Amino acid sequence: MKNSLIWFCRISVGLLFIFSGLIKANDPLGFSYKLEEYFEVFHITFLNALALSFAVLLCALEMILGFALLIGARAKQVAWGLLLIIIFFAFLTFYSAFFKVVQTCGCFGDAIPLTPWQSFSKDLVLLLLIVVLFKNKENIKPLFSFKTGERLLIASVIFSVGFGLYTYNFLPIVDFLPYKVGANILDEMKTPAGAMPDEFELTYNLKNKNTGETKTMSDKEYLKTGIWKDNNWAIVGNPESKLIKKGFTPKITDLTIQDAQRNDYTQEILVNPFYSLIVVAYDLKKTDEGAINRLNALATNLTQGFNARTILLTSNSATDAVAFSKKFHLVSEIFYADGVPLKSMVRSNPGIILLKNGTIVNKWHYHTVPDYDHLLKKYFQQQ
Repeated sequence: MKNSLIWFCRISVGLLFIFSGLIKANDPLGFSYKLEEYFEVFHITFLNALALSFAVLLCALEMILGFALLIGARAKQVAWGLLLIIIFFAFLTFYSAFFKVVQTCGCFGDAIPLTPWQSFSKDLVLLLLIVVLFKNKENIKPLFSFKTGERLLIASVIFSVGFGLYTYNFLPIVDFLPYKVGANILDEMKTPAGAMPDEFELTYNLKNKNTGETKTMSDKEYLKTGIWKDNNWAIVGNPESKLIKKGFTPKITDLTIQDAQRNDYTQEILVNPFYSLIVVAYDLKKTDEGAINRLNALATNLTQGFNARTILLTSNSATDAVAFSKKFHLVSEIFYADGVPLKSMVRSNPGIILLKNGTIVNKWHYHTVPDYDHLLKKYFQQQ
């Protein structure tokens, strides 16, 4: 019975840690953004420069610990590692939930969004399973000889770190974001006819002018009791609004594309029936300059050869963007959007999106941008 319990905990924890690490390592840049949110909450923003490195290593550590647990390699060290990391995660998720700061913990990346309380509950269950393993670490037997186990462990380290580095340099293997290839941005921004909106409840604080008695009641109770007709009762302060039922929310709610004068060009750009090349550079100060030169040459060829619309989309100020354009002699038009949707569009700075009729035909990391001839044969000569 005891051996069965250990194996149940061992398999459950091992697989969940591998899954959690793998999902986040699929998008380490996105996970680094989440770490930066925590750094801001705890006032340690000086660590922002290391956020990406922490993201890759933390994801790798989860996968390595999970794999090591499954094969029974270095059981004592793994048990200590699992215990310390789950205590750390539980603290973060509790802090997020209780103080309502980081509202999505990023435990499973964008694949399975969890609320802070859901994340904390998950961590408590894991903590219970890991405590069982920790108390019985002497009974975690290896599946292979010591030498084989060490070799497998080294292989898991190479794979775990290498996978995170690969997805950072060549985009996520699986894109869980709303701007994935094949998605129509306009459709993702719409609310279907008949979809239920969010349902809110108003809470009123009331006070009797004569007796000083106070009451708190919902908007439904306020209307049903008819207390609003009694002039002796007055509403104190502003009503408090509380979400009681989540309705339909479009996948994309925060995208607005503007020019330097803040004129809205969102519809115009997204309904273009021809191919548009969008260079997404959410922060021009961090943009790879060599990539910009290569993309500018590509944009020049597409503009001259097919009169294709090429756009630089950034969250920087117009002053910075114009200076950047002059420095690199850009041929692309410049438009502006908030940095949050730009980070979600493509995990690269700069990143490249090929757009047609509002649909993302393809997108690339700046390390893998196709050349002019490839774009011609596969896309522009076919339109």
